[in-house]
Amino acid sequence: MSDKKIPPQTDNEPENKELVKVVLADDDIDDQEIFTEALDHAEIPADVSTVENGQELLNHLKDPAEPNPDIIFLDINMPVKDGKQVLAEIKADETLKDIPTVMLSTSENPKDVEETFNAGANLYVRKPYSFKNFVLLLKRIFILKWAGDLLKPLRKSFFMSEKHISRSK
Repeated sequence: MSDKKIPPQTDNEPENKELVKVVLADDDIDDQEIFTEALDHAEIPADVSTVENGQELLNHLKDPAEPNPDIIFLDINMPVKDGKQVLAEIKADETLKDIPTVMLSTSENPKDVEETFNAGANLYVRKPYSFKNFVLLLKRIFILKWAGDLLKPLRKSFFMSEKHISRSK
């Protein structure tokens, strides 16, 4: 597991602004790096922890030395325990169930979207093809988080992809 702090990038943000504690579970190291870089470019002040499979995520979340994250990004296809299994365990745990959980996957299979919505995920995001759109999607996700809109997801706005970015330009 790695931790990377991403400091605020703009001068107009308060110096003492707390970092958003983010945990990313993704077995692809390149995807982890792209996510972290996109978060940096989105100017989201974050403390990012990464894990490579679902069991590592659960171990991290249940570690008493680790404070609960503000948001979890969870890939579906991972070794050891996949994202759907981990999502079910997170949402069944009284101490973890209220942490916003964003499914972040290359799949846009309607079955995956529906199953994760029904299991309690807060948002399902198809990994974008372009770095620029990844940055824009992350900005949008964090606006939703800060606005509290991730807490009670609506089915009609549960799935997000690059298509949503190009429509909103």
